[in-house]
Amino acid sequence: MIGALSHSAMVALALVLDALIGDPPQIWRRIPHPAALAGHAIGYLDNRLNIQNLPAGSRRLRGIAAITLLVVAALIIGWLIETILGALPFGSLLIAFLAAILIAQRSLFEHVAAVARGLKSDGLAGGRAAVAHIVGRDPSQLDEAGISRAAIESTAENFSDGVVAPAFWFVLLGMPGLLAYKIVNTADSMVGYRTQRHEAFGWASARLDDVLNWIPARLSGALIALAAPACGGRIKIALATMVQDAGIHRSPNAGWPEAAMAGALGIALAGPRTYPDRVVDDPFLNAGGRLDATADDIRRSLRVFVIACILHAVLYGALALVF
Repeated sequence: MIGALSHSAMVALALVLDALIGDPPQIWRRIPHPAALAGHAIGYLDNRLNIQNLPAGSRRLRGIAAITLLVVAALIIGWLIETILGALPFGSLLIAFLAAILIAQRSLFEHVAAVARGLKSDGLAGGRAAVAHIVGRDPSQLDEAGISRAAIESTAENFSDGVVAPAFWFVLLGMPGLLAYKIVNTADSMVGYRTQRHEAFGWASARLDDVLNWIPARLSGALIALAAPACGGRIKIALATMVQDAGIHRSPNAGWPEAAMAGALGIALAGPRTYPDRVVDDPFLNAGGRLDATADDIRRSLRVFVIACILHAVLYGALALVF
C-alpha cells in the first residue's frame, strides 16, 4: 500500500532514480514525455483563448480560466494515479518512478556539462550552440564569459525550478501536488512573459509560479550555499551574498539560488543581458566578483550542483526516517 513509504521516502527514492537513470531517450522516442503533453495542452489553450484583438482585461480573465483548468486537471490526474497505484503491492515504488520522470537533476547536469564541453572543444561556436538549449537569451551576443555565466545561472535557477520545487510539492501534496506544480511551471515558461502577446494572458500563470516557487527557491539557495566548499567556496560568503543580493534580482525567486551560486563561485551573475526581443539592464549579483567566467567555472558550478542534490536527497531521506 502507499502507506508503506511516506512521500518523503518516495521523493528521496525518486531523486536517486533520476540521478542514476535520468530520462532515457529510447523511451521518449516511442511515447510522449509528460512535459510534452503538458506543453501541448498549454499551447492549445493559448491558441484558442488568447485572442489578440480582445481587451487586455478579457485576455487576463481567459488566462486565469486557462491556468485554473490546467491545475484542476493536473490535481485530478495526480489523485487518480496515486489512488490506483497506491492500491498495488509495490505502488509506492511505481509512484516514485513516475515522480523521477518529472525531476530534472540528471538532464540539467547533462545540458550544462555540454556547454562546458562545447566551449573546450569548439570554442565560441560550440558554447553558443550548447547554451542555446538551456537559456532564452541571444547566444550570438555572448562571448565565453557570457556563455559561462548563462550556463551557471541556468544551473542555479533550474536546480530550484526543476529539482527542489517538484520534490517539495510532491512531499507536501503527493502526485497531485507534483503534477500541479509542473503544469504551472511549464505554463510560466510558455506564456508567462511580458510580451505583447502574453503579458495579459500569462499574468496568472506567472504570478502562481512565483507563489509556488517562493519556499523552494529559498531552500535551493540554502542548499547551494551549504555545497559551496565543493568548488572551493565558503558557506558563510555564499549565504551572505544570497541574503544581500537575492532581492535585487527581477524575479522574486530566481535571485536566491543564483546569488548563492555567485557567492559560492566568487563570480558576478545576472547583470545586463540581451534577448532576441529585448535588452535587460539588471544589476549584477555579487557585483564584486569576477566577470571573466570560463568553462572551468561551469564545471565548478556543477560540482556545487551535485553536492546540493545529494544534500537535498539526504534531507528527505532523514525526514522519512524521522516521520
